[in-house]
Amino acid sequence: MVDDRKLAVLRAIVEDYVSTNEPVGSKALAERHNLGVSPATIRNDMAVLEEQGYIAQPHTSAGRVPTDKGYRLFVDRLSQVKPLSGAERRAIESFLAGAVDLDDVVMRTVRLLAQLTRQVAVVQYPTISNSKVRHVELVPLNEHRLMFVLITNTGRVEQRVVELQEVIDDNRVAHLRAVLNACLDGCGLASVPDMVADLPERLPAEDRPVAATILSVLLESLVDRHDEKIVFAGAANLAGADFTVGLRDVLEALEEQVVLMRLLGETSDLSALTVRIGSENPYTGLQGTSIVAAGYGSGGKQLARLGVLGPTRMDYPVTMGAVRAVARYVSQILAAS
Repeated sequence: MVDDRKLAVLRAIVEDYVSTNEPVGSKALAERHNLGVSPATIRNDMAVLEEQGYIAQPHTSAGRVPTDKGYRLFVDRLSQVKPLSGAERRAIESFLAGAVDLDDVVMRTVRLLAQLTRQVAVVQYPTISNSKVRHVELVPLNEHRLMFVLITNTGRVEQRVVELQEVIDDNRVAHLRAVLNACLDGCGLASVPDMVADLPERLPAEDRPVAATILSVLLESLVDRHDEKIVFAGAANLAGADFTVGLRDVLEALEEQVVLMRLLGETSDLSALTVRIGSENPYTGLQGTSIVAAGYGSGGKQLARLGVLGPTRMDYPVTMGAVRAVARYVSQILAAS
């Protein structure tokens, strides 16, 4: 166990090293922080922390740097993450509220996170298995064409033009729209094919060819182009970072969708903020990085995850606060959409 005094010393070392990128010595700690003890006591505490593996001496200088174990203790014992300022919160709200659809929400979110944290931002699209039908709309364009619109509870909107072989009047369109919504409202997208399998047989004979055409377009739209998809932004922020492993390894990992999915984690707890530090990452190329991630969703259910990736020498309180705040704002937008 690390007592409160040694924890205060470790906290000061982490804060100084993150801000200066220079190994931290006992004299500098005594001058910069009101630790209430002499430099000799700080030196003794640092010796114990080093012996226990929380800090290390990178070279023969007198300074010490945090290890992955030291960062982990620092994060685990954080009393609070740094809240965003009022101006930052208002900027986030107005920026995300301007999104016109799910694609726009995701792209705005990933850019915003990269700018707020100066790290690489990663956002997962809500997957098909987590989406439900909210509404189906059929809009006549002319006598032989309809616009088919599928709206889901995750904010996804799919639009397709349906070409018809026969003339269809507004009353028949309204009837088909009502039948589709009665059948599919609240239905999980993965269950839609089973739900509509015998739908044409339940309709009057004259409506069956049109219904079959519309349903083929519906099923085609369910081939989810975003399923398992992840987008990232801010790779340029890595250029100034200090990695113990090569930058190339990190960039290669960012190109692997499966790797990013696993790094974001699979917890179903919407309120959980997860932090993976250095060697806790199972991928060799990412063991000089840390990942901070959170879930977002609507109706209390997690739909997907987002987060940031950067060097282990990361401002954890600021990064954790930004990730948590952005996840909450995205959840609010999806819930209201």
